[in-house]
Amino acid sequence: MEKPYVDSDANIPEITIKAIILGAILSIVLSAANAYFGLFAGLTVSASIPAAVISMALLKVFKHSNILENNLVQTAASAGESLAAGVIFTIPALVIMGYWKEFNYWETVTIALCGGMLGVLFTIPLRKALIVENHLKFPEGVATAEVLKTGEEGGKAVKFLIWGSLIGGLFKAGDAALNLWSGTWQKAALINQKIYAYFGLNLSPALVAVGYIVGLNISFLVFLGGAISWFIAIPIYIAVNSPQGGVDAVTLGSSIWNSQIRYLGVGAMIVGGLWALLSLSGSLGTAFEAGVAAFKKGSANIKDQVRTELDTPMSWVMIGIGVLIIPIFLIYLSAIANVGITITMTLIMVIAGFLFAAVAGYMAGLVGSSNNPISGVTIATILFASLLLLTLMGTDNELAGAAGAILIGAVVCCAAAIAGDNMQDLKAGHILGATPYKQQIMQVVGVIAGAIAIPLVLNSLLVAYGMGAPTPEQPDSLTAPQATLMQSVSQGIFSGGLPWNMVYIGAGIGVAIIAIDQYLKSKDSDFRMPVLAVAVGLYLPFELDSSIMVGGLLAWVLEKTTKHSQGKEKAANAGLLLASGLITGEALTGILIAIAIAAFGFEKMDGYDFPALYENIGLLILMGILFFIYKQVVKVSRGNL
Repeated sequence: MEKPYVDSDANIPEITIKAIILGAILSIVLSAANAYFGLFAGLTVSASIPAAVISMALLKVFKHSNILENNLVQTAASAGESLAAGVIFTIPALVIMGYWKEFNYWETVTIALCGGMLGVLFTIPLRKALIVENHLKFPEGVATAEVLKTGEEGGKAVKFLIWGSLIGGLFKAGDAALNLWSGTWQKAALINQKIYAYFGLNLSPALVAVGYIVGLNISFLVFLGGAISWFIAIPIYIAVNSPQGGVDAVTLGSSIWNSQIRYLGVGAMIVGGLWALLSLSGSLGTAFEAGVAAFKKGSANIKDQVRTELDTPMSWVMIGIGVLIIPIFLIYLSAIANVGITITMTLIMVIAGFLFAAVAGYMAGLVGSSNNPISGVTIATILFASLLLLTLMGTDNELAGAAGAILIGAVVCCAAAIAGDNMQDLKAGHILGATPYKQQIMQVVGVIAGAIAIPLVLNSLLVAYGMGAPTPEQPDSLTAPQATLMQSVSQGIFSGGLPWNMVYIGAGIGVAIIAIDQYLKSKDSDFRMPVLAVAVGLYLPFELDSSIMVGGLLAWVLEKTTKHSQGKEKAANAGLLLASGLITGEALTGILIAIAIAAFGFEKMDGYDFPALYENIGLLILMGILFFIYKQVVKVSRGNL
């Protein structure tokens, strides 16, 4: 067994007033930022390392702070960020489908709070099996622990996070508030009404940062999905079907993609979700058996356990799960108004929640939280729930049935998102010598803080930007790709409104990608093709895919450039913090603009009448930002910064 950084018999403060307050504040800030960015881009990234760096910098102000206290702050903060992912992947579907006119505050809080806390509780019995006994990688948890170990450099490293935040915030203000440049650079041509060519690039530095963080492999697969949609599927569709006249080429392509081609992503995502369950069946069985065994064992001989092995007592876990089921049952009952069906929904939620929390916890250990197939298992849950509710309810009330499936998926998605994050944090704590039950308490603190704030943020964004497909009234609508996908599947099951031919073709693409990935696996290739990454690319607008690819290329170039330098680890951390800052700064500025619009009637300024460069000025600025990141990371690798 690895020796913890802090001895197991050490008695130093972990849960303190300042840790609780700072953890709750960072949870709110990071959950708000992740909510905005996930609705914009359809992807979220782990915030554990930025939270750890911010915590170290702020706690240095106080005379007495320690590494375990820092660890608890980032534990709470990252819980809020993960909860936001679970919420924005599902709950906006209720607004997009018209079931809600706005985000009902208490219902949203209840779903997020109960789902998140279930995610914490479901993974408590898995900690020992997956972290102590199995020795899984948990890459983000290990990285967070290493950052915290070098806490004496926290004050220096935080400058990269600040620089990135300022750059991201200023860029967003120039685009979304002052309208100094266009947020998208795109060109398209239609030759002889048959041959279609297109390329687009979203100029968001935050999107480039996502590609930088996830790396070249995943970035390429997301781009591949976009290339299949825009370089192959749309040209074939136009060649076969005569396009409507009088529409420019960009608008034509967007219309076809929105009405037809993006449903390739639905088919691929469904196949990916089912494949995730099938391929994880062995791991799922292991995790389930470990959980059941831990529940049976309970908290016997707790006094004989060392501090670093003290989990929340299993009796408290069981009571907590029982209590949380009650408000969820009441929300489901208000949607369906049938006690028997509501009981069925609640049972599905509990079973799926525990199973997928176990899957998420196990996958976090294998590939990390950022690459966890949360959306895949959620769409599989919604698909199963929709089919079951259709059987029980028929088509008399399609909207209520589709909404019921989304509500099941929302709780499961929140639980799975928190479970993956929870296990990463517990791994970091295991390395550092933290007390597990104290981390679990701080995870609950983070969930509560995030759940209270998220509905307010969502309503501000809804008023300011809109959600779903852009409209003439709200041309800058947040597309909420994952939530729109969930809405399409649930309503499509009840109404039959999906373009099923495209769904079937997308499913075929998904099967082909899985076959290629299995071949690569058999050859022990370093390059793999997880189907869900391609499916996300199929479903996202192409300009998002291409920006993510740019970030992946930048990460690859810098990795090669700094590979043999003595400061390569510090350079990697500097690049990660710069990228995280770009995401945080842009997202928080977008939220501030939304609040100004929602509360004070602020309106976006008209663009200034620049000459020909106006169309390209945003592209030039983005290129300058990329060059700045490159230079800073290289300087750090050489010890010059």
